[in-house]
Amino acid sequence: MNSEDVEKGISSDPRVMLLMGALFISLILILLPAVFPEFGVGGLKYGLDLDGGSWLELKPEGALVQVDADMGHIIAQEYSTFLNSTVTITQQTPTSVSFETSIPVTAKIIESLGYGQAAVSSRGEVYTVVLQIQNTTAIINYLENQYKTEVALFDDREGRWYEIRKKTSPDELAAIMQQVGGSVVAYQDGVSTVTLTETKEILEDKLNLFGLSDVKPVIVGREYILIDLAGIDIETALDLAGTPGKFEIRVQTENNESLHALYGEDIQTVGFHRMENGVWGVPFTLTQKGAEALRQAVIETNAVSDPDNHEITMYLDNKVIYSAPLSYSLAQSMRVVPIQDVVASFGTDTGSKENARQLESHLKAGALPVNVEVIGSGQVPASLGSQFKELTAIAGLLAIITVSFMVFLRYRRKEIMLPMIITSLSEVVMILGFASAVKWQLDLPAITGIIAVIGTGIDHLVVITDEVLYEGKLPPTKVYNTRITRAFGIIFAAASTTIIAMIWLVWMGFGALKGFALTTIIGVLIGVLIARPAYARIIKEMLKEDQD
Repeated sequence: MNSEDVEKGISSDPRVMLLMGALFISLILILLPAVFPEFGVGGLKYGLDLDGGSWLELKPEGALVQVDADMGHIIAQEYSTFLNSTVTITQQTPTSVSFETSIPVTAKIIESLGYGQAAVSSRGEVYTVVLQIQNTTAIINYLENQYKTEVALFDDREGRWYEIRKKTSPDELAAIMQQVGGSVVAYQDGVSTVTLTETKEILEDKLNLFGLSDVKPVIVGREYILIDLAGIDIETALDLAGTPGKFEIRVQTENNESLHALYGEDIQTVGFHRMENGVWGVPFTLTQKGAEALRQAVIETNAVSDPDNHEITMYLDNKVIYSAPLSYSLAQSMRVVPIQDVVASFGTDTGSKENARQLESHLKAGALPVNVEVIGSGQVPASLGSQFKELTAIAGLLAIITVSFMVFLRYRRKEIMLPMIITSLSEVVMILGFASAVKWQLDLPAITGIIAVIGTGIDHLVVITDEVLYEGKLPPTKVYNTRITRAFGIIFAAASTTIIAMIWLVWMGFGALKGFALTTIIGVLIGVLIARPAYARIIKEMLKEDQD
């Protein structure tokens, strides 16, 4: 053997050292949580298929509509109803509407309906109002007043859409628009992609508050949200994910009536529930816009002067989750300036502490922009999940045994078969170590991806082995280097095509398709970057005795 063929020992080869290091770290991540669960690092997480649990399909309630209406008709209709007297439109421009009424009004009264800034003048018993407003603003406010919900505006290639964030129907919308001489141009059931994504993210945040950080809601077909909750029964799943609804703060006016103040989007930050001055409470901070809206509402309802008879009420999905009067000190302060830092106070007992904790979770999770409807649900029993887990383990073991048998039939040499099988097993361990590190839930598609990686991995190892076995034995180092370079050219080309194909599944697919594609991509990358180079060095060492 020439001096150029002399190499360092296999144990000091960087490729082998990288493989051993990755294997060691993977085993630590997989096994450590079983021995020391208090560390909270690593550990295999199983999905719904393997651990049992529940799944939910949630559809946001709402509609995207294109409507046509004249703001003069809207203002006439709304203020005639509001003032309980007929108003007459006298002038209209793209940015304003003027009307007359015989009812004594002030700018504050006119603006309380939310249609814009007003200027009021009088001549005898006739009051003239100039309202600064645009047509889109008039339509939005009108729909909000009719549906008692938020309406957003979106523009796309098909035109301008009004998103009604509440369940409705074409007939109901048509009847509402007919009241102001308007019409429905287009109607789509559902919400925009922006609202759907926002709903998914808020649901994920809420689930994280309950310790379910591994749960990742998925948007399916731009129509509904799929949530898999492994290890959780269907009743708990419905309670955690199916009940969050729209968050709103209103101020009581008279009897059971109330005035809208703000939505959950105006809550900027939320502190931890705590006891202060012997009372449990939840501190939170409003945006400047939210603070001004709340101040305007409490002034209009006279809650600043008579807080006991005008309670501040918080709603979640139209259900009261908190109701209490303003403190007198806060009421006096809000007479003068908007207050952003507010505390929702409860009592002193244990129940008050729990109520404060629940309110904190609702506020921190944020309000869903729309209510959600459970359109599908199901449950996989834990016993069935355990059975799936056993069957997939058996399937993986049978795959390895079958592959080992085929490799032995091809080469009939244990010094080739053993490194090949050990390398294949090491890839599985590293994939599981990666899944453990990123807390990735393993489900049936992921296991299928691992089995697929075993097959493609053996294919690559066969290519390396065939190139190494030059005329049935290990060639000289120069020839070996040339042939191994050619082998890795084939392997990288094959791996690239696999990854490119899987990337499309990740981008276009969802659920099972995405899990399978991600597992395959990660497995192929681990193989070509760590396992294959190490195998090439190991197989050379094993076949050294065949070299001339």
